[in-house]
Amino acid sequence: MDPLTLLREYTIRNELHKIVRIGDDYRFGNDYSFPCTIETAYRSKHVQANRYTLETLINFITNHHLKHTDYIQQSRSLRIPAVTLPDRKPLLDYLTGKTASSDSIEFLKFPQPNETTVPVSVSAASLGNDENFLTDVRVLENRNPIELIRAVEKPLKDRESILMCKNRDFYSVFTAALRRDEERQRAESLQRKYGLVAKNRIERGGFGGGDELGYDGGPKAKMHLKGSKIGEGVPIILVPSAFSTLITIYNVKEFLEDGFFIPTDVKLKQMKGTKPDCITVQKKFSRDRVVTAYEVRDKPSALKAEDWDRVVAVFVLGKEWQFKDWPFKNHVEIFNKIVGFFLRFEDDSVESAKTAKQWNVKIISISKNKRHQDRAAALEVWEKLEEFMRSRSH
Repeated sequence: MDPLTLLREYTIRNELHKIVRIGDDYRFGNDYSFPCTIETAYRSKHVQANRYTLETLINFITNHHLKHTDYIQQSRSLRIPAVTLPDRKPLLDYLTGKTASSDSIEFLKFPQPNETTVPVSVSAASLGNDENFLTDVRVLENRNPIELIRAVEKPLKDRESILMCKNRDFYSVFTAALRRDEERQRAESLQRKYGLVAKNRIERGGFGGGDELGYDGGPKAKMHLKGSKIGEGVPIILVPSAFSTLITIYNVKEFLEDGFFIPTDVKLKQMKGTKPDCITVQKKFSRDRVVTAYEVRDKPSALKAEDWDRVVAVFVLGKEWQFKDWPFKNHVEIFNKIVGFFLRFEDDSVESAKTAKQWNVKIISISKNKRHQDRAAALEVWEKLEEFMRSRSH
């Protein structure tokens, strides 16, 4: 296969990306390989009638969109001879298939059927040297075309070279895979451990009664809340029991753990059994190996006096009556000791958040339809909550 014809075929098929330069050769897919400096059949009409080399043509066709001055500078920087300005358009038309031929093309003359051909051998050593290689190609002119093709082509690989797998260290790949698997198993083991600790504490009601493990799996945690006594045990997040709010005890787990909002009415249809009194949530989408567990409840009236010292967050309705019978003077004291969140749809009216804007709460908006944005909203909740926990732990 002539390199000029092959380059034209790749250009017309829009497969120039399959032509890769490796060392001093250009590889056309897995089929052909030619030296970069091999002369093609396309002659310049204006530069001493020289033939353009393959690297000149490839560099031109991949950069023909550049202005000629920019193209010249680019070619000089790569030390590749450039196509002259008068040759640009006819060459581009030929390579892109707009014209079928050009008077600038002079293919090597092949013998006629009645001519006698003399086989010419090309040594492997000459193939490794561009100058010797080009000399051998010129010697093959007017000879057997099959010998010419074989002289120009280079085999890329065969069955034996593939099986040899040179420069491949499979042992390092194997050990790296083992390390990743061990790290994954350790992380999963830690998550199971911390999750079970938090679950057992909730089931036993062990908030300060002889259990020496805290919610993070370490020594018992103690939270210092401003203006209150020390609270011990799994921290509590309160959510409204009314269905008029976006976050309830039915859908809070999917939102905080998975970063996905499911409307309460949809979640109700999916659930089986009675409504839970409390659930446990953890921040799963985190790089931290220590997973913090939180208890979520929606009945503040069922909390004992010591339980209120563990309340760290609340999702608000935006109504004053939500805080009726709470052990605080007013909402100012509430949001000084508890971090508040108000979740709303981004296209809701301003009136829906009018009251919440007067309180010291974090207002977070989510889309009604774009569920891929829920994760960012859930992360806002976790970041604010963790910031609050750090400030109260000192």
